[in-house]
Amino acid sequence: MDIFYPVKLFADWLTYRFFDIIPDTMLASAVNFFIYDTIKIIILLAVIIYAVSLIRSFLPPEKVRALLVRKNKYAGNVLASMLGIITPFCTCSAIPLFLGFVQAGVPLGVTFSFLVASPMINEVALVMLWGMFGPKIALIYIFSGLIIAIISGIIIGKLKVEKLLEPFVLETKLNAGANAAAMSWRDRNIYAKDYTLDIIKKVWPYVVIGISIGAWIHGYIPADFLAQYAGSGKWYAVPLATLLGIPLYSNAAGIIPLVSALTEKGVAIGTTLAFMMAVTGLSLPEFMILRRVMKTKLILIFASIVGLGIMFTGCLFNLIIK
Repeated sequence: MDIFYPVKLFADWLTYRFFDIIPDTMLASAVNFFIYDTIKIIILLAVIIYAVSLIRSFLPPEKVRALLVRKNKYAGNVLASMLGIITPFCTCSAIPLFLGFVQAGVPLGVTFSFLVASPMINEVALVMLWGMFGPKIALIYIFSGLIIAIISGIIIGKLKVEKLLEPFVLETKLNAGANAAAMSWRDRNIYAKDYTLDIIKKVWPYVVIGISIGAWIHGYIPADFLAQYAGSGKWYAVPLATLLGIPLYSNAAGIIPLVSALTEKGVAIGTTLAFMMAVTGLSLPEFMILRRVMKTKLILIFASIVGLGIMFTGCLFNLIIK
């Protein structure tokens, strides 16, 4: 059973009973999506931020830095991207780990490789793609996502954009992990709880705004829209699919059934995978949360680099798979 099934039941009750909205309408779909995803993301953020900060209380920044900063200057990007593959996080829930890496002194480019790979490449999505489309599609999906994550991180690292982080990120970095060995369990729990509440207070308005926009799109833009305007043979299909995917929010496993449906409607596999990668790797709620920890310019740089990588991958898929 889905661990968030009780949240779904609550969202259904609130939408259809409390607000008395008629089911199977655009308004009902949008409201239900907003309630469910807002609660789910806040819970995920709280649990993951608490867990990460608790673990970080045992792990001095030097150890984290030593793990991800290698003599080969690109090895950290590769390792962070591979770590992202095996961490089952969506875009929003991957951000606490990203923040923890930055505050531990891991280079910004390496942390971005993780931030791209974690939501974009998912082991559940790999199995589902393998079952629906065969090993060729599944392996190209993994390889292309890995390359996008590595190259994106390398480019951002070379741009030297640390100054575009918000001041509190770097201020926390100076104190992270101090006296880790001397802390008691009670101290660690207090530290984790306080850190979690502090971050949630900073980001929750951005979560609500981002999901509100995504909910409106989810409810009021029909599922056939992409099939109609980004069908096979259209030169702008991949860029359009990528741009349409950004305002939405889902994890890779959740979006795969839609990928299958779009493919059955005649949308090219590269176009549908570009849409999936944009939904999972460049979601609007993610941008809203990131805005609390970095300047808008850095978000635009990040989104542009990853977006171009996704478009290139989608076009490549369409060329090699007919």
